[in-house]
Formats: sequence, structure tokens, C-alpha cells
Amino acid sequence: MSDCVARNSLQKRARLHAALGDQTRLTIAEELRVSDRSPKELMELIDVKSNLLAHHLDVLEEAGAIERSPSAGDARRRYVRLTSAAGRLLGTPPGAPTRDVLFLCTRNSARSQLAAALWKSRTGHVARSAGTKPATAVNPAAVAAAERVGLSLDGAVPSAIGRVGRGVQVITVCDLVHEELDAPVTWWHWSIAAPSGSGRAHAYDAVVDELNIRMTQLGIPPRRGARGKDTEQ
Repeated sequence: MSDCVARNSLQKRARLHAALGDQTRLTIAEELRVSDRSPKELMELIDVKSNLLAHHLDVLEEAGAIERSPSAGDARRRYVRLTSAAGRLLGTPPGAPTRDVLFLCTRNSARSQLAAALWKSRTGHVARSAGTKPATAVNPAAVAAAERVGLSLDGAVPSAIGRVGRGVQVITVCDLVHEELDAPVTWWHWSIAAPSGSGRAHAYDAVVDELNIRMTQLGIPPRRGARGKDTEQ
């Protein structure tokens, strides 16, 4: 590594540490370790006014601690996400669940099915998946993407959400569903782009990669002998 590259790396890390040195910004980052949040949700969770939150988010984004992206549902809404660099700095969140997890998306034909299969593979515990408007069958492209990383969706059938029991950690992987159900802040949200619009294999592979990154940030160990990206990028 050249001296210039080393200095740039140190400067970036210093900015990141400085940004997270503020208690409010650290609280925001801690919340984002497990879930993407809209500014409105963050205001509710950490009890901060909108103008002050906007300032803290600007500082965090400038330091490379967060990213902001528009919702795939309501274009007026934006989601805030913790970056991998900030996640590594913060470490593993306490109490990451390994049981009673429910993944939700609209059709329950791709993202939520892949998430449940990957969760089971990485934790050894069964996760469920469901949709608000379930399809008649799992998308064949999702089945193929699962097979490419050594997972199986054989026997998986889309199902409706139904009643969510107590103690279940719900994780929405679709902006539309998160907003349609007006999800409570106890639910987690991973804003993952729908792959079905492209119909291309790489779009489904990207979903698997993104899910792996999210689970790694929760401190869930990579799968033994797994093919594909099981670690943060």
C-alpha cells in the first residue's frame, strides 16, 4: 500500500470515528445496524426533531457512515442505511435473533423466499416467509439463484401473511410491503430492490449477495462451504 493510499484510508477512518463520536449519531448508527429506517421512523425511535436529525444524517453521510436511497414504493420517502464500513466499526449488535423470524415481501416469490432459505442455512433455524399478494408459485429465477449458491427452494410455496404472533421478529425486504402495512418500529426493514423487473439472473444473484451482507452485519456466521458472497463487501 502506497503512503498516499494509506493516508487516505486513515483520513476516512478518522472521519468515520469522529462522526460516530457524537452520542446522537452513535444512537442513529446503532439503530441502523439491524434495520433501514426512514427519517420519520428515526425521529420516533430516538426522539429527535427533524431539523436536528437532518443535520446528523448529513454528517454521517459525509463521513461514509450511511447511505440514503428513495423508496421503491412511495418516491417521497427515503430510507437510511448503515454502510458496511460503519457496521464493521460498530461490531455485532446484541441479541440478533436466530428463532421466530418472518420475512415479508409482496408476492413471496423471490426476495422473502431467498431470505428465509438463506437464514435457515446460516443459523440452522427455520425462518418463515409470506406476502401481502402471494403469487401462485416461486419465481423460477429465484429457484435458480438459490441453486447457484447451494440452497434449495424445493417445495417452497408462496403464502399470505396471516396473523403475526408475539415474539416474532418480522423483517420486510420490500419497500412496498413495509409502507402498505404501516410497519411498527419493532419490525426491521431491509430495503432490497425487486429483481423481477429485469428478469436477469444477475439481479437475483444480487439479492442473495445483499441478504448475505445483511445477515453478516447481524453477526450470523457464514455458511460452511458456501458458494457466493457470505461476507460484507
